[in-house]
Amino acid sequence: MADSWAPVKRTRTFEEVLAQIERRIAEDGMRIGDRLPGERQLAEQLQVSRSSVREALRVLETLGVLSSQVGRGPEAGAVLISRPGAALTDLLRLHVGLDGLEPAELIETRLMIERFAAERAALRGPDTSALSEALAAMDAASGPEEFVEHDIAFHCAIADASGNRLIAVIMRSLRDSVRPHAVQAVERIGDTAGLRADHQRILDAITVGDPAEAARAVTDHLAKTYPPGPAPA
Repeated sequence: MADSWAPVKRTRTFEEVLAQIERRIAEDGMRIGDRLPGERQLAEQLQVSRSSVREALRVLETLGVLSSQVGRGPEAGAVLISRPGAALTDLLRLHVGLDGLEPAELIETRLMIERFAAERAALRGPDTSALSEALAAMDAASGPEEFVEHDIAFHCAIADASGNRLIAVIMRSLRDSVRPHAVQAVERIGDTAGLRADHQRILDAITVGDPAEAARAVTDHLAKTYPPGPAPA
């Protein structure tokens, strides 16, 4: 049965260039800060046009793994970087805008991630100064949008405190997608005293190292902020 499969032939040269670059990164053990060969050199080595190389490099820039710098000298060329959050943020925002993802799905995903992050943070006993600073800023917020900015900072700080870098990246990728719904929720609730109390409860649980209470506090907070049912228009 497997013998009936025919090799897949790519029709776009830049995809072959991408595959070659990915292979070289893996096989050569390249790391953040390493440089790729110049555009001309890559084109000659791969025997493709410079436009195909340029298109592949642009894709890698969009994915947040490459930074291209124009000019001459040691600072010019393509440098490997790591900004996965930028690519994930853009991807999520586009799919939410196209109605490919429902707000409820974003909230469910956020709950799953934050429960885990809060539990991990409570177990690790991290520095909670970023959480305290965000909470204090929420107290001084002059309106829903400013409150939400600091609210998001608080929740991203929970992800950072978990010690899991991918969790932190995903939370930051979610923030632009959930921001409009968070502002709507704060406007609907009106008095933010209860929300601030929720955040204090989360902070207290992490501070004293109670993972079960930290997870419950996050769950109760998100249930209050985003109750089941259709999102407010």
